[in-house]
Parts: sequence; structure tokens; C-alpha cells
Amino acid sequence: MIDEKDRNNIFIMDGTANPGPLGLLGFGMTTVLLNLHNAGYFALGSMILAMGIFYGGLAQIIAGIMEWKKKNTFGTTAFTSYGLFWMSFAALLIIPALGLASAPEGAAMGWYLFMWGLFTAVMFIATLRINRTLQFVFGSLALLFFLLSAAEFTGSALIGTIAGYEGIICGLSAVYGGLAQVINEVYGKAVCPL
Repeated sequence: MIDEKDRNNIFIMDGTANPGPLGLLGFGMTTVLLNLHNAGYFALGSMILAMGIFYGGLAQIIAGIMEWKKKNTFGTTAFTSYGLFWMSFAALLIIPALGLASAPEGAAMGWYLFMWGLFTAVMFIATLRINRTLQFVFGSLALLFFLLSAAEFTGSALIGTIAGYEGIICGLSAVYGGLAQVINEVYGKAVCPL
């Protein structure tokens, strides 16, 4: 029976997939790979740039747009912003290589990373209403940005290496969060705690 006040209203059920795992995996896997470089395991090259543009960048932007459709302001803001972070990071490396502009000096990169750390610290506050996994991802990501910023401001290779190892942990926590959501949804119960 339709209530009289709802007679002229249309109700649409959202049957779209959860975009969270795509966004978390795009962020997490790209973060792990970049920070393996920061920790000194291999040189910065096209693999990281490609991941930054496509999986860290484009996939997260798509996830953010999908979160918008689900009316999730946090997910929209986080995934779209970090997707654009990865694209801007790749551009910071590609544009100077193409001779279109000079590479940013240490202080400029320090401020770039600091601003992302500040943004992430505020987003961390929002995670206090979500789940422990996202709290860890955002808390460790804010720390990562501040460590990378400090490495740029000071020129300290040691701080950069420490940031690399901390970034690997941050990225792996996001990978866990994304895969846990997939597994939990497939099994219809909390197999992997969040």
C-alpha cells in the first residue's frame, strides 16, 4: 500500500557496486610501489608514472565519481582528490622531462607535500566516524606526507628512506582495506575485520 504523501514520489534503489575497493586498491598499490622506490629498492621510472596516472590517478577518480552517485561526500572527496594527487605527481615528473617547465625545487615540493599532509590530517578526523582500517590508512598517510615534506625541506635522505618504509605500511593497509571489502561483500559477512 502506498502512503498518500508518497503517491507522486519516485523511489530509486541504488544497486550499483561499492567503489571503495577500487579506490583503496588504486591508492594502496601505487603508494606501495612509489615507497619501495623511496626506501631505495629501485629507481623512479615509467612503472611508477604509469601506475600514478592510471591506477592511482584515473581509477581513483572513477571511484570518486561513483561515490558521488552514492551520495558519499567523504569517498568522493578522498578518491577524487588522491586520484588527482597521483596525476599531479606524475605531471611534476613528466613536465620537466618534456622541457615544458623546470622541476620544482626542494622547498616547492616540501610545501606541495605539506599541503597534502594537512588535507589528509583533516580527512583523518572524518575517519574517526568510519572504521579502524580507514583510520590507520589516513593517519599513516598524513604521517607519510609530513615525513616526505620534511625530507624535501631538509634534503635528508634518511628521512626520505624512513618515509619510504612508512609509506609501504600505509599502502599495504589500503590494499588490505580494499581486498577486505571485496571478500566481505562476496561472502556476505565480516571475514576480514575493518
